[in-house]
Amino acid sequence: MTPISIIIPCYNGTTTLARALQSCLIQPEAAQIMVVDDGSTDASADLVAHFGRLDPRVCLLQMPCNGTPARARNWGAMHADHGLLAFLDADDEYLPGALAVASAFLAQNPKEVSVRLDVDYTDFPADILGHPDFDKHAATLSNTVPSSLIIRRAVFAALGGFPMTDVFRRMGGEDGAFSWALRDIFGNRRLDDVKRVRMHYHAGIHAERYFRIALGFQTPDPADVAEAFHFSRQFLDTARAGIEQLRTASVVVEPAASAHSNQPA
Repeated sequence: MTPISIIIPCYNGTTTLARALQSCLIQPEAAQIMVVDDGSTDASADLVAHFGRLDPRVCLLQMPCNGTPARARNWGAMHADHGLLAFLDADDEYLPGALAVASAFLAQNPKEVSVRLDVDYTDFPADILGHPDFDKHAATLSNTVPSSLIIRRAVFAALGGFPMTDVFRRMGGEDGAFSWALRDIFGNRRLDDVKRVRMHYHAGIHAERYFRIALGFQTPDPADVAEAFHFSRQFLDTARAGIEQLRTASVVVEPAASAHSNQPA
């Protein structure tokens, strides 16, 4: 069993956070369950403290002010204790056995840097769930949402974490930019045999906007699309350049280290 650090960004999440935490506590691989309080003004911090008294795996990391989910996730990743990271939104939940399957997959496939879990979209509007193309677009979204992702910490750091550009703060999409870079550089495997993450619908959720645009119910502003694509592409290019630098450095360093090891003591 490979231990996993779960990072939960939370802003005023008292109505759903307990459900998310309980879904983490039943995962034996969850060695650290870190809630990053992103400047909440409700009782989120008190709720985390309560769970922490019940189970020492639960801990709280507080941001000085409200930033973005991307910033909170990145800050949590910097404080993670374990080599695998999972990201669960405070209004989502893991289904039983979710992290066991992810941990086993990465242990059995050491060259894979990450794995995605399939998502169950619960209580979404009937016109979305009933659309004939829903399953196709649900699969696409499952390849993107942070709650579906388990990734090796070193690779997450090498990619630069989730992008924190202001455009993503305004209209979301930082998870799409990150998944684009991950897929382009390393691949973005998803275990789609069983639903293992549950996303609960609530008004204003970004997933609804995605579905309404993808299914033709809503037309996005072309300027917003162009801006999001521009900054997503910029993130991809930066991530690709950073990974290439690391690969080049490893080629240079390894012979030097080998030569040093052959010198007499």
